[in-house]
Amino acid sequence: MSEHAGDALAQEREALRDTVRTMLERTSSEAEVRRLMETETGYDPAVWKQAAEGLGLTGLAIPEEYGGSGFGPLELAVVFEEMGRALYGGPFLSTVGLAASALLASGDDAAKKEWLPGIAAGTTTATLALTEESSAWTADAVTTTATRDGNAARLSGVKWYVLEGHTADLVLVVARDGNGVGLFAVTADADGLTREAMSTMDATRKMARLTFDNVAAQPVGAQTEGWRIVEQALRQGAVMLAAENVGGAQRCLDMAADYARERIQFGRPIGSFQAVKHRLANLLIEVEQAKSASYFAAREAAALAAGEGGDDLPLAASLAKAYTGDAYFHVAADNIQIHGGIGFTWEHPAHLYFKRAKTNQLLLGSSSYHRALVADAVGI
Repeated sequence: MSEHAGDALAQEREALRDTVRTMLERTSSEAEVRRLMETETGYDPAVWKQAAEGLGLTGLAIPEEYGGSGFGPLELAVVFEEMGRALYGGPFLSTVGLAASALLASGDDAAKKEWLPGIAAGTTTATLALTEESSAWTADAVTTTATRDGNAARLSGVKWYVLEGHTADLVLVVARDGNGVGLFAVTADADGLTREAMSTMDATRKMARLTFDNVAAQPVGAQTEGWRIVEQALRQGAVMLAAENVGGAQRCLDMAADYARERIQFGRPIGSFQAVKHRLANLLIEVEQAKSASYFAAREAAALAAGEGGDDLPLAASLAKAYTGDAYFHVAADNIQIHGGIGFTWEHPAHLYFKRAKTNQLLLGSSSYHRALVADAVGI
């Protein structure tokens, strides 16, 4: 790629960032986030429709043959970063980051043709149901069973902490059969499926417990490829969650720096005191390092999607997930400390970011889990 072409693409991504930020500043204010926290769905369908139809965000990284725009992970990461900055609560991670990624990785043309156009258009929301009561994001933890009968299957078991699981139109379920772990599609209206919203720390991001009682399901992908498909979806999801972490961390740093300039103590802005100044400088370093990790992972994901490499994606995705998750949590916690007493109150947004940061730290695997994956990737 020429330098001129690279500059043009960078400018296009910044234009995309400006467009998404403008929309979210109008539709995802703090007051609106708090209002939606108290609703069952956690998001406004009208805003979701605007994001999908007006801006094409749900189909941004879906190939044109399935109704998408055919862009890639670099563009998608920009969207996730802005959504993290605004604490957007819609089913974007579950639908676009996880479910669409799983369908694209499946190699199942029939499943892709059936579900991806609806996801791209924003008319279908979806999720990936993997974790169970242990909350582990590993193949060994899967106990939900699948009984195959030709091209159909029946599922039995319970899935916990499923993102938007109580509202999604499509649930891609990870279950175990005689061939190992497989992936199965279940529609929201399937007989025997019970969906219960769960109360979690981060009320801006909804989760659910799903119970499958001999539920009819459609196998997705080859029988022997189930966990490979899931792993690829989790890596793509980790890349996008890392971008969301960067957006949230940057917002917390901005909040802390703005308050340090405005808060007067002993006749001076508290930002002029060495202790506060050094703390903010350290937070800036963490945020910039988090951006580097996130951008590295997005570039590897883009290279893989384009068939131009991406061999380091397993390493890059886990590195980004671990580092950005910890950085976001640290910056969110220090943002509260810098604000002092007001930062601990329900009325201040700092605690909303803190709870999102803690949830993101554990979502798709804890930081220690991903550090272990990094160690394996580099042969330690």
